Amino acid sequence: MTDIAIKDAVREKYANAARRAGSCCGSERVSTSPITANLYADDQTGELPEAAVAASLGCGNPTALAELKPGETVLDLGSGGGIDVLLSARRVGPTGKAYGLDMTDEMLVLARENQRKAGATNVEFLKGEIEAIPLPEDSVDVIISNCVINLSGDKDKVLREAFRVLKPGGRFAVSDVVTRGAVPDDLRHSMLLWVGCIAGALDENEYRAKLAAVGFDAIGIEPTRVYQVEDAREFLSGKGLDVDAMAAAAEGKFMSAFIRAVKPRAAAVR
Repeated sequence: MTDIAIKDAVREKYANAARRAGSCCGSERVSTSPITANLYADDQTGELPEAAVAASLGCGNPTALAELKPGETVLDLGSGGGIDVLLSARRVGPTGKAYGLDMTDEMLVLARENQRKAGATNVEFLKGEIEAIPLPEDSVDVIISNCVINLSGDKDKVLREAFRVLKPGGRFAVSDVVTRGAVPDDLRHSMLLWVGCIAGALDENEYRAKLAAVGFDAIGIEPTRVYQVEDAREFLSGKGLDVDAMAAAAEGKFMSAFIRAVKPRAAAVR
């Protein structure tokens, strides 16, 4: 699949999700997948607009793991309906700023409406692609993202852009899907489709290497949710795969992880 085809597929998927979230009511969610379920505590989401919670399609909760401080500037790559931006805005407070970046018009409309409903004045949603962030270099203290980088067809470019816009000493603190160890190609493809990673996910060691190549230090990858083949049995069986035969090869190989890195204080953009 070409980079353009990947972007088109991702844009269509999230446009449809935004339309569903915008029309939902009560506690209805866009997705009830085991990937996206139970990521946020009630005390985090209780005061957020229902549509922001309903449109959450991530696989982690970077706002719970990133150490945000009052007065900081935060950027969420692939901000969707805005849940992580609104949660971040609370934590950085009125002297801080939370940006959301998304390429999907429907998600931006939804996010801005959620911002209005939440009364968040320290929030700004930007239209653009994560491979070309529309912010100047050295302008952001923290970059977060909720399982969006794995959707990009050019992850090296995303990481270079993240490094560019971070201030020296700035932190990269994202949730993403990674794989661990060798996995048969057909199972890898099918499991990643089940997770929702259209472009595929990086092996954890490859992710570390790409972050280091860009210039990041203090790189860490912490699994937060390991996906089991049994959870995907119905999906995989529908693809004609022998799930029992594949189970051993997939055990412990697919996971959401919290990925940390730091831009050195004396760093130059590479």
